[in-house]
Amino acid sequence: MTAPPTPPQGYVFDNDSPHSARHHASLEEALDPLTLGHLREAGVAPGMDCLEVGAGAGSVARGLLRLVGPGGTVTATDVKPGRIAPEPGLTVLAHDVVTDPLPEAGYDVVVARLVLQHLPERQAVLRRLVRALRPGGLLQVDEFDAGHEPCLLVPSPADARLYERFTAAKSALMRAGGGDPTWGRRAPAALREAGLTGLRIRPHVLLRAPGTPALGLQLHHLDHLAPRLLDGGFTAAELDRLHAMMRDPEFAAATGVLYSVQGRRPLRTPAADGTPAAARATPRENDPSPEAT
Repeated sequence: MTAPPTPPQGYVFDNDSPHSARHHASLEEALDPLTLGHLREAGVAPGMDCLEVGAGAGSVARGLLRLVGPGGTVTATDVKPGRIAPEPGLTVLAHDVVTDPLPEAGYDVVVARLVLQHLPERQAVLRRLVRALRPGGLLQVDEFDAGHEPCLLVPSPADARLYERFTAAKSALMRAGGGDPTWGRRAPAALREAGLTGLRIRPHVLLRAPGTPALGLQLHHLDHLAPRLLDGGFTAAELDRLHAMMRDPEFAAATGVLYSVQGRRPLRTPAADGTPAAARATPRENDPSPEAT
């Protein structure tokens, strides 16, 4: 029987990983059309001030800048934002959304993709993001529910069992670090609890097959987690077989469901922390970047 994976040290998919460039490239190719398409459909337009937390390599932030220019601004934050180059209209800040403050009512749009499921403090962070919205402002949260990631085609039943062990171990590593790999299914209720209204929910399932960005992302996860998987009971031969299996033309699997959820801060109703909206600062001249710690 495979031993439980060794608990991770810090964030499971850290920007300092030697595999992070490939990770971000796969995320951009697989998810940016969905993330940015939903923002465009919601009316994100020139002149708006936007915040992206957990911006990674900055592809969503740069896409937002194209939507809100000219005249709009984007603030991209991450604990380790070194992969994002600032440019006119784009401010890049090192910022921990769990502990560092955000301006009250500073943004028209806030985006958090694949961030909250990794944070034990996710509901408190959600409330902070809601308070950072101007009345009527839009929050978009994109999160996976990895509770069911089925094999669709595999070379053999033994390969199917090995792949299922890998996806289960990946989820266990996230839980050991305080994350919730199934949180995507709870995101709509969490946004409602945080005080947002007019919720819009879009579920997506992606195909993992050779040549797809979703499979590229899974292969990155395998490489990144290899030391912890070996500590948890996988053998080097099993990891090699996972690599070969996922590159086999007869392999196909599905991702978990990606839930893209949008909600708006009410114009007049009490805010998520109970303070009446009318008592909050709302002018657009508020500093659009997080306050210094």
